[in-house]
Amino acid sequence: MHSPNPAEEWFVPLSETRLTLRQAHSQLAAFGLKQEDVPLIIQLVENPKFDLPGIDLFHGAADLETHDFIHILLGRGLLIKDEAFVIGFTMGSTNRVSTTEERLFSLITRFVYPKGYRFSQEDLQVYRDAVRLGYVSDCKPLAEIDFKPYLDWPLGKIRQDIGLEVDLLRAYYAIEARRYPEIQESTRNLVGF
Repeated sequence: MHSPNPAEEWFVPLSETRLTLRQAHSQLAAFGLKQEDVPLIIQLVENPKFDLPGIDLFHGAADLETHDFIHILLGRGLLIKDEAFVIGFTMGSTNRVSTTEERLFSLITRFVYPKGYRFSQEDLQVYRDAVRLGYVSDCKPLAEIDFKPYLDWPLGKIRQDIGLEVDLLRAYYAIEARRYPEIQESTRNLVGF
């Protein structure tokens, strides 16, 4: 019998409103990746530290800590469809993602990312859905938020303050669960609702 991998099991459901961002993040920090553990190609694509001055190759780039906070606020875990959703929604929330940018990111994640990080066609569908969902959301651009002042706020209050529409996310999560009923990260998102 193998013991479950904490990264596969971890997530803070969207229905969780009372936990503070610090409390939720400390759960993840116990086993989550450190920035230096992330493969370089992924850092080059997703971390703003590697952006060329004046050039935003991919809108919504965020450092690992910010990315982790976004996972928590969107109620997503750390599995591949969770990653696809978080990245897509973050990019979409900038309201600046072009079709070309979306296609280029899709190609890179499908064919260039290391094995274990690559997006399948299903993952890319979740990513594309999330880009559109982030675009129609009235929330603040997630990658641009300084989450430090929010660390001791309850998750529900943070979501409200940054304009994250829980009803919109919940509606999409129901669609994703129907679309992928056998996929853990697609079916657990409605826990507590």
